[in-house]
Amino acid sequence: MELKSRFIMSKLKAGDKAPMFEGVNQDGKEIGLNDFAGKKLILYFYPKDDTPGCTAESCNLNENYEMWLRKGFEVVGVSPDSEKSHLKFSGKFGLKFNLVADTEHKILEAYGVWGEKSMYGKKYMGVIRTTFVIDEKGIIEAVFEKVDTQNHTNQIIETLNI
Repeated sequence: MELKSRFIMSKLKAGDKAPMFEGVNQDGKEIGLNDFAGKKLILYFYPKDDTPGCTAESCNLNENYEMWLRKGFEVVGVSPDSEKSHLKFSGKFGLKFNLVADTEHKILEAYGVWGEKSMYGKKYMGVIRTTFVIDEKGIIEAVFEKVDTQNHTNQIIETLNI
């Protein structure tokens, strides 16, 4: 129970201030929430590079990346994978945005997306796939807990009416 209680926290919701974060991207460059001040940010958390659902989600956002930029959004993905893994994943699929390595789960925990999961009756700790849309002032506009990996762009557009 001690392990689980460490991860119990109130869920972030629309209207909350986004937790500050800093991490290293696939190119070894440090980036953080402050780098996106004045821009809207699609911050998505995913379990693992180069797996079917994570690839579908990342590629869907990437295919629409130029549209996101035109609408004033930047896109950043975060997973517990290493910089090296992110570099390989990003290169394999031509991802145009930052992927942040959070091997110590600090960002994942700050956003409340590192938690207990269950697969085939086995419980384990992992990333709870979630996307946060953050406005220019660092306030969360929307939270997606049930991500449609194949159509995530449309899911965000429809929810925000943009």
